[in-house]
Amino acid sequence: MDMENIPPGFTDTLDFRLMDALFGRRARRFFMGASIPDGYFKYTSKHDPLPLTEWEQIAVLSAAAGNTGWHNLIMRGERYAPALSNYACSAGGRTFPSAAGFHTSQLFFTDDAGVYFFDTRDAPEMTTRSEGGTFDVEDLIKAHRARIRKISEGRLKLPPETPYVEAHNTWVVNHPGTTLIIPVADLAQHVLAGICYYTQNGVCFYDDVHGKRIEGLEKFGNLVDTENPLPLSFLEMWSLSEVTAELSIACYAGMLMLQAMGLGGWMFNGVDPFAVLGASGNSEVPGLGFRYDSDERWALPNPTGLSGVFEGYTPPHYRDMRKAVDALTERKFGKGGPFNPDTPGYYRDTKAVRSSAVPHNEEFRECVALQAQYIYDSFGKFPGTVPSIFVMPYLQAHHLDLEFYDQFYEKEPILKLIESIWSAGILKYNKNFTYTS
Repeated sequence: MDMENIPPGFTDTLDFRLMDALFGRRARRFFMGASIPDGYFKYTSKHDPLPLTEWEQIAVLSAAAGNTGWHNLIMRGERYAPALSNYACSAGGRTFPSAAGFHTSQLFFTDDAGVYFFDTRDAPEMTTRSEGGTFDVEDLIKAHRARIRKISEGRLKLPPETPYVEAHNTWVVNHPGTTLIIPVADLAQHVLAGICYYTQNGVCFYDDVHGKRIEGLEKFGNLVDTENPLPLSFLEMWSLSEVTAELSIACYAGMLMLQAMGLGGWMFNGVDPFAVLGASGNSEVPGLGFRYDSDERWALPNPTGLSGVFEGYTPPHYRDMRKAVDALTERKFGKGGPFNPDTPGYYRDTKAVRSSAVPHNEEFRECVALQAQYIYDSFGKFPGTVPSIFVMPYLQAHHLDLEFYDQFYEKEPILKLIESIWSAGILKYNKNFTYTS
């Protein structure tokens, strides 16, 4: 690996032990420029806020949602063998797993200069692996930097006050110098992919909320067991749990990178998700600016997507749920999809592998769309009982004020490691840069 352009101290990050990252993990909230106005920990930093460097920021982002090349798919399903399972929606793997390879989430983040979108969901293998199976660090960093898109100027407008930020986080979240990472899941798409998954396995659903069966499903008796449907609330609860795991593991992967880089920060959920997405109801708090709707049938507003950036697989971003099903099918089987024979991979005969999955034919799509459209029509949104777009948790990264920790803590071993990384020079590399719009 060519280390010429690697900043001083970064080799310490590459050599950091996994055991140290795991067992040294702590929420370390006090950053350079922070202030706690009262109480036992009353303290005001003597330093100005210090934003993350280019390398620090992209390293944390890449850890949280970096592309890891082609994933291996699920190899067999007894019910439809010898055909390959056709669950996955993305051909590329990332640093975190996703249920059945659905991968419906993306990262947004904000710093002092702007709000950004980090697009890795459907990325192909972005750099070539060495014969030893590893990626070149510099190539990987450059490739991931190219996936960042600036969507607005200035830090995310999220006032450091309740109800937008939980009371215990008002002094620390999204302040100058910090990088706030926001994983966002298209839960509508995830539920839709879930219906496809269950249809592939002979399962359909009924509306347990309203106590109704879905009319018309009886004609698909050759695909699904219409006599023993599962409750809709189970599908949506299960899908919410799956995307929560996906977002949480992404944050945790980024958190481990913070340990290795000597950065402070933590993963948390103490921010109002509607304010983050832009559904606070206050025009002075636009958040990420997602479109949202309200309805007398719902207790809470329902965000559906950010036009041209991250659009949920639901109306109004699609004319109806059949169009959303067609879009999902295209993502799976179209150009670059996991089941397109022309998509590269690591197999000895990749074309044969990717061609062995059975495409979603017209009957299959009709069965899925019928159930999805029923949900939309009955509840006024899709999914019916959970949000279309979901956020929680978040990850913040910042430079620690070690003087605060010197004053209030005994010197724990991990802080000694952080101090040594600091001294090695990562923080001395503070090259100015901007992301392209």
